[in-house]
Amino acid sequence: MLIANCRLPIANFSIVDVSKQIGNRQSAIGNQARLPRSQARGRTAKHGGKRLRAPFPLRCGALLIDYIALVSLVVAGTLLSRMLGGGARAAGSSAETAGILLAVALALFNLGIIPGLTGFTLGKWATGLRIERNDGGKLGIGRALLRHFIGYPLSFALLGLGFVMAAVTVHGRGLHDIIAGTIVVREGSI
Repeated sequence: MLIANCRLPIANFSIVDVSKQIGNRQSAIGNQARLPRSQARGRTAKHGGKRLRAPFPLRCGALLIDYIALVSLVVAGTLLSRMLGGGARAAGSSAETAGILLAVALALFNLGIIPGLTGFTLGKWATGLRIERNDGGKLGIGRALLRHFIGYPLSFALLGLGFVMAAVTVHGRGLHDIIAGTIVVREGSI
């Protein structure tokens, strides 16, 4: 370094050579043992070695976000069709149909494909939750479709009791979780 100590009347400054400290830190980081991808630690929040189940209010918030996204597409398609003349004209009718088809596509994508690959829906991602299999493995598209398109309607058909089960059971699993063999957990470190 050019200046080792510099004394000014206002303050006492000293410049330290940090290149050795940075070099040592980088070599220490480079020497850390890395796990293969198959053994890499998951990002599920754990306490005492156990996965932290998702709180019921967060699960409700995630579900609300998912359905707001779906309904907003139907509403936008309906508004656009009314501006184009409603059912009286072909353009209005096709805009409404396009809105419904976009909502169905978003439902398949957001509730089936994305959770099957990542464990998240849009709402689960926003609330910091993840869907996993009971054994901690990845969800899979088939299991996600079973959970959302068979389990959810059954939970609704029982007057919502399938959802309330998530609030009162020890493991926090609703009927749709039991049907698909899944559990909703907190994501990240808490």
